[in-house]
Amino acid sequence: MQDYVRDLIDTVNGAEPALLALGDAASARRVAPGKWSPRETIGHLIDSASNNHRRFVVAPSGAHLVFDGYDPDEWVAAGHYQDAAWSELVTLWATFNRHLARVMAAVSLDDLIRPRARHNLHELAWQPIPADRPATLDEFMRDYVGHLQHHLRQVLGEEWAARGRSNA
Repeated sequence: MQDYVRDLIDTVNGAEPALLALGDAASARRVAPGKWSPRETIGHLIDSASNNHRRFVVAPSGAHLVFDGYDPDEWVAAGHYQDAAWSELVTLWATFNRHLARVMAAVSLDDLIRPRARHNLHELAWQPIPADRPATLDEFMRDYVGHLQHHLRQVLGEEWAARGRSNA
């Protein structure tokens, strides 16, 4: 199993109780006008898992890493996450990411590390991969986990990130 898959599982297992502990009122609070609330941030991570699930399923057998994008703000608005029950959002997020970890873990090493010259990870990845350099599915999956952890730090704080994974 790749280290980032174990990291994803540990992160989800550590974050789930911390997220639930935020409660309904705190999860609905926006930190600033025009910024997402914790509910919307977790909703965004659900949308990210949904989009990347398909990508991670089709990519191993593909000759390229070119995928459709999506507008995160439109998806968050369409998901009405601000109106959803916090515990349901957290449960959906955690369950979906545990499933995604199983999908990621099942990909062969050959498929993970095979370089693909054609990709659009300069547009899709959280940490863009230059268009003029081949990319691997391994890099894209690692980027997914980094993106998820970035948003969890926004919701739970840097202190949780330092404490959370070591206690998971």
